[in-house]
Amino acid sequence: MPPPLKSLKPQKIKLKESFASLKYIPRFFKKIWAVNSKLFAANIFARLLAAALPVAMLWVGKIIIDEVILQVGLEVKNYDRLWMYVGLEFGLAILSDLLARLTSLTDGLLGDQYANLSSIELIKKTSELNLEQLEDSEFYDKLERARQQTTRRIGLMSAVLNQAQDIIVIVSLIGGLVAFEPWLILLLLVSILPTILNEIKFSGTSYSLARSWTPERRELDYLRYAGASDVTAKEVKLFGLAAYISDRFKLLSDKYYEANKKLSLERAGWGSFFNVISTVAYYGAYVLILLRTVAGVLSIGDLTFLSGSFNSLRNKLQGFFVRFTQITESALYLQDYFEFLDLESSEPEAETVKPLPEHLQQGFEFINVGFKYPNTEKWVVRNISFKLKVGEKLAFVGENGAGKTTLIKLLLRFYDPNEGEILLDGENIKNFDRAKYQQYFGVIFQDFVKYELSLKENIAVGKIEDIDKQDKLDSAAQKSLAEQVIQDLPEGYEHQLGRRFKNGIDLSGGQWQKIALARAYMKDAEVLILDEPTSALDARAEYEAFQRFIGLTKGKTAVIISHRFSTVRMADRILVLKDGDVLEIGTHEELMAKEQLYAELFKLQAEGYR
Repeated sequence: MPPPLKSLKPQKIKLKESFASLKYIPRFFKKIWAVNSKLFAANIFARLLAAALPVAMLWVGKIIIDEVILQVGLEVKNYDRLWMYVGLEFGLAILSDLLARLTSLTDGLLGDQYANLSSIELIKKTSELNLEQLEDSEFYDKLERARQQTTRRIGLMSAVLNQAQDIIVIVSLIGGLVAFEPWLILLLLVSILPTILNEIKFSGTSYSLARSWTPERRELDYLRYAGASDVTAKEVKLFGLAAYISDRFKLLSDKYYEANKKLSLERAGWGSFFNVISTVAYYGAYVLILLRTVAGVLSIGDLTFLSGSFNSLRNKLQGFFVRFTQITESALYLQDYFEFLDLESSEPEAETVKPLPEHLQQGFEFINVGFKYPNTEKWVVRNISFKLKVGEKLAFVGENGAGKTTLIKLLLRFYDPNEGEILLDGENIKNFDRAKYQQYFGVIFQDFVKYELSLKENIAVGKIEDIDKQDKLDSAAQKSLAEQVIQDLPEGYEHQLGRRFKNGIDLSGGQWQKIALARAYMKDAEVLILDEPTSALDARAEYEAFQRFIGLTKGKTAVIISHRFSTVRMADRILVLKDGDVLEIGTHEELMAKEQLYAELFKLQAEGYR
């Protein structure tokens, strides 16, 4: 059985917090205006025109009824004015329908455009943030809330514009009531007060529930993926995990359902109670209008106009306050989105940004470098000092957890050291622009991404701006031994990789690694970093790949991480790590002569091949 889940009670969002989130609405509409100003202007014009129609149609209806009663009392009938009023009402009805359709159309088009824009903004913002932030769970909660609300903000746009439109309608209807029966305004307030109280009582509750459950909803999304994915299918079947995953999903989803059901029932119950009070007040007003009409104070047309206006006004005001609560709740999500966009990189700005050398002259130097990951006390590496000379092939060797990949992350400036410094041609790398500095490197990680794009795009990601340079693609494929992979696919470079899309094909581990190696050659960078780049290749293919790599990168600087010593010994020098410290460094022959950790590991691996 899956482990028990902790109890999660949503933290109540205060009314003040809900109102404070409304400050993001102007910024939201500024972005919508920037997306398509002409479409937005057409939407506003349609709404303004439509806002004048309800009271106009009620007034024309009143005139029609009064005219009908007048004609009933005449011996000689004259229908000219009656048909004119009916024609006018017909025209207003057609115009109302056309304006509603125009509003709906422009809402949808604007919403789609803005949803696309906000998704692009999220992608770009995520790329600007540091790896330290990207690997933080609280950051992921913010990202998840921002990402999930991308399409929901379309509804917020319509709600705010409907609110503005209804204000005009409400003012015009109130004007009509005041002109005939001012006392109706008092009854109107009594009829809508319960709705206001209900909305205040439950303001922000849905948002607070969703916010407190953000990590669990992320887990639900992951469980859906893990239980129903081609990537995990083999192990799920082999280890019989389907029941465990489905039970875990059921336990978590049921718990969320119960929390949401409790909130929904409470809201529905109070809503029904307050609605009874509201309905009593409405029928009190209706009785008053009937009595005034029977007494001869009001005409039948006045009765129709006032009852229609009062009912319409009551519904509009109730809708106004209900929608206002929805807007404040949606604005809380909008706040999450803009707060995410406003996140600053945790990287401290350098006092002076130095220009990068066009080409490496001396190389890199680690001086007493120490590093521990955020929110941990354990030093992953410490007191690390070594040089990586220009044109040198340096291999990192060590048991798992020795700090090899961490040194790569520090060299690439995914993280900055907690102690010591890293120099490039004698200058601290912190003094260079991070993005420009990282362009020096062509990197293939052990956990490289298998993009479900075309084979051409999978190679071109090494330098995506050169995707249309076929000669570079061919050269990268030839150098990485990916040529055979391309030849074996029916559509060659254009063949879809991965099973997610139609006609897609999944490659073997070795084939994927050849594609990944092609990315490094595609970039033609000053420094190449290969972190276990050939682990999925067979021994012959790996040897051939590295022989080719050593030859093709002559004059280039490279760092290699590999557990296969047949590969490691091809490097100019080998750096041996143990427990986050440099144990020894030298050529293969020098390290074998020392008979320390490197020699021991080499002999153990060699023994396995005998």
